[in-house]
Amino acid sequence: MSDVTPEPIFQVASGFMAAKHLFVANEVGLFEQLADGPATLDELAGRTSISRRRLRILADAMVVLGFVERHGDSYQNAPIAAAFLTGRTPADLRPFLRFWDRLSYPTWTKLEDAIRTGQAQSTLDLPEEAQRIFSEGVEAIQAAPSQALPSTYDFSRHQRILDLGGGTGSWLTAILRQHSSLEGTLFELPAAAAVARRHLASDPATQQVKVVEGDFFEEPIPAGHDVVLIANVVHLISPERTLELLRRTRRHVPDGARLLLVDFWTDATHTEPAFAALIAGEFLVITGEGDVYSEEEAHQLMQETGWRALEREPLAGPVSVIVAETA
Repeated sequence: MSDVTPEPIFQVASGFMAAKHLFVANEVGLFEQLADGPATLDELAGRTSISRRRLRILADAMVVLGFVERHGDSYQNAPIAAAFLTGRTPADLRPFLRFWDRLSYPTWTKLEDAIRTGQAQSTLDLPEEAQRIFSEGVEAIQAAPSQALPSTYDFSRHQRILDLGGGTGSWLTAILRQHSSLEGTLFELPAAAAVARRHLASDPATQQVKVVEGDFFEEPIPAGHDVVLIANVVHLISPERTLELLRRTRRHVPDGARLLLVDFWTDATHTEPAFAALIAGEFLVITGEGDVYSEEEAHQLMQETGWRALEREPLAGPVSVIVAETA
């Protein structure tokens, strides 16, 4: 026992402090204010209208966490903050931090209730502003894998693509920018569909995408598409409801159609990738039935619903795609 220390316990247990410091630094615009170069606390206080003393607490926390560098009396963004948290680059993770701060963080305080009861502690039926934060946050999280998909999978064999539960349409946008001959349809719940329409209308590549409102467990799934994308949906629902979704999807596609299942697919132990094991709690508190699933479990679900798995390909980080075709 002499080599065992409680330090890992203290590090993990204080993780909420690091997260909240980062969320607040993002909200007060600390990284944006440092985007043009180093600044003193007095200069930052003037720009943010926050007192020098309180701002020092936040800035020094960011130094400790590696997001800001301090040189004498001046602070400047570390490379990671300059790349992802200033809004000056295409890879903008500020909406992701806002989503986890405003929506996820409060819900995680109810994880014990979700574990004990299996009841949802949140809802996907959000007010308009919360829906915007949710949709834009998810889009930011999924930016890298959505950009990787068109280079990983060959869409040139297809004519019509259906994105089930497509969020803001970021996946369709990435695909159609490289495959402009594809016809695209996005199927989403009404609140999310409203956000998607605004996003899609702003991009020349996706202005002709058809957005269909509905619940894919209640309304008919749009038919006639030879490739269907289901990204980040399975982790929100139970295996039983996944079976239903895959069956309903199979009934509305022609023979020879392809299915692309994008998610945090794990190994058989559900512990790799490590991030998937942790984020499973996020999915549970949201719906009361969410979880992460192994590749083997996905294959079994598809086999029972008229699909045949072909391959699994990594996209970015812990996200990968399983490609299947009609059996």
